Amino acid sequence: MPERQKSESLLAKLVGFDTTSSRTNRACIDFIRDYLDGLKIKSEIVTGAEAGKACLVAQLGPEEGRGIALAGHSDTVPVEGQDWTSDPFTLAKRDGKFYARGACDMKGFIACTLEAVGEFVGKKLAQPVHLVFTYNEETDMAGAQRATDYMRERNIKPDWVWIGEPTGLRIIDSHKGVAMFTTTIEGVPGHSGQPDKGLNAIDVGAQFTGILQRVAAGKKAKPWPHSRFDPPYTTFNTGIIKGGTAENIIAGHCEIQWQARAHPGENLQNVLGEIDRLAAAEIKPRFAAFAPRAKMNTCTCFDIPPLMPTRDNPGQMALARLIGRKETEAVSFATEAGFFQKLGAHAVICGPGHIEQAHQPDEYVEATQLATCVDLIRRVLAEIALKP
Repeated sequence: MPERQKSESLLAKLVGFDTTSSRTNRACIDFIRDYLDGLKIKSEIVTGAEAGKACLVAQLGPEEGRGIALAGHSDTVPVEGQDWTSDPFTLAKRDGKFYARGACDMKGFIACTLEAVGEFVGKKLAQPVHLVFTYNEETDMAGAQRATDYMRERNIKPDWVWIGEPTGLRIIDSHKGVAMFTTTIEGVPGHSGQPDKGLNAIDVGAQFTGILQRVAAGKKAKPWPHSRFDPPYTTFNTGIIKGGTAENIIAGHCEIQWQARAHPGENLQNVLGEIDRLAAAEIKPRFAAFAPRAKMNTCTCFDIPPLMPTRDNPGQMALARLIGRKETEAVSFATEAGFFQKLGAHAVICGPGHIEQAHQPDEYVEATQLATCVDLIRRVLAEIALKP
């Protein structure tokens, strides 16, 4: 009989890998592959375009049929600048809670999945069970894009996908999308004593952020009726502004990184078109006297799709029945669920831990949540995979 491990010991190993998104996740993925190999579960490592990054896609059961997929990301956010009580990469148990970076978001769910699937090795499964573990969820979600491209190429299309983000084991069926943009402004530098002989790129950038604020205020003033989201409208955030070289030089360059979180149903392209029209009317005339040196350009860094609720979602119905809670919720944070939905699968988000603990110092997941999640995965797989 292959050797199985409990979620606690698995979590201890998983959090021991520093998989901050700026670093490689390969050692963590290799550990998961080796563990699955020991259970006689076949898997494939799917490398990404970025060196040192990889996804893992595994399957139990028959080749035919759609079945179910359990998915999670292996990367975490940084710990720098945070005041931790204990080593963030060594699992610590205090007062019934497991502390470590990623314990909640979301290596806890991966550990639960690895424990639960081991119990189905050697059993005759009626439907396939897929495992999908990704990278870079905390940044551009390139791992989810790579994994779903791989699945599409190999015609792996599960009926539904269970994404185990920390929800306190509440069922989430909808979330906003998020897109990130970089607006670059090239001005004309010069001596600050003669401001009319140059074009200050930082001033132009401030004018552009003012446009973003006006569009955001317009969305806030007209919230979506009967929205399940908080806040109930599309939002914008100016995250990073870089520019200038010295206080006595007209700034010749400015770069603004900003994002939009679109309310499901919002046509983001129309909103971006509105921003472009306002910028063309109010900003671009300032460039005329300095053409072609002065210019402005916005590029899309990433565009993460929203998760839309779907009718007759088998994952939602299965979890609701087993948890005993019919209510579903909508959240404003983004996940990889939209990529799986674009693959043609239903998607549902439900996992151990609470989002309030994610990204925080002394991040933790309750031991009871892990135990409940392992049991829930067992029950779902028994219902889906063992019954014809």
